[in-house]
Amino acid sequence: MSTHVQPSAWSGMVPVDDTALAVTDSGGPGTPVIYLNGQFATQGYWRRVTAELGHGYRHITYDERARGRKSHRSADYSFEAAVRDVDAVLAARGVERALVVGWSYGAFVAAHWASRNSRRALGAVLVEGAQPHDWLDDAMEQRIRKQFRQWGWFLPLLRPTGLAPRMNADELARCNIELGRVARERELAPVLDAISVPTRYVVASGASLGSRGDEQERIRASLTAVAARNPAIEISAKVASNHGTILKKDFRAVADAVREVTAAGTAGN
Repeated sequence: MSTHVQPSAWSGMVPVDDTALAVTDSGGPGTPVIYLNGQFATQGYWRRVTAELGHGYRHITYDERARGRKSHRSADYSFEAAVRDVDAVLAARGVERALVVGWSYGAFVAAHWASRNSRRALGAVLVEGAQPHDWLDDAMEQRIRKQFRQWGWFLPLLRPTGLAPRMNADELARCNIELGRVARERELAPVLDAISVPTRYVVASGASLGSRGDEQERIRASLTAVAARNPAIEISAKVASNHGTILKKDFRAVADAVREVTAAGTAGN
């Protein structure tokens, strides 16, 4: 007679490539969920969502390369490295199949991972990201570079607190510009069309940091066509909070989307 050993809670460093990532795993017997952060955010942003979902889920969070207080610097901050890191964290925690939840930049990573791993993804929740839109042009690229140069003087002051990445202004700008290329219709639409697991979007309202006028709302409008093309994808909620505050003010809507995906996956098995 075999005895199933429940995974214990764990927090530590996971080596990957030339770096190491700070990872937290709640353990327990629940459905494994891996949470992917905003581009320059930390795993702490998910605390309200994980508390709302409670012990029915096994929560795995981590800080990306050079983010937070502990994750190490790297020579590679590319989008592809971010997708590879999902596999590295899951492998380190002994998890074969997981539900993936991403916010902002993390939503793009989650969409790519779910699209490429239909047998391993239990489902996906994409929070205020992974919206196909051609928002990057030469003028926008210059705006991004200028913005990060302007922020360069105070970022070193925030790094010891974990509130700013240990990356220079050029590295930060290149990450943001690469995201604009990943978000292009011709690049992202095929990724979303290939998703075959239950997927829910949670969408915010209003502007985001760095956007102007109705730019963000025009980007969000692209999801209508995405959901119409792919029956696995639905928009779970459009909430009142903005891009930056959605995990703080509308964490219940995010948790509800996780529950929707869980129920849809169970019904499909």
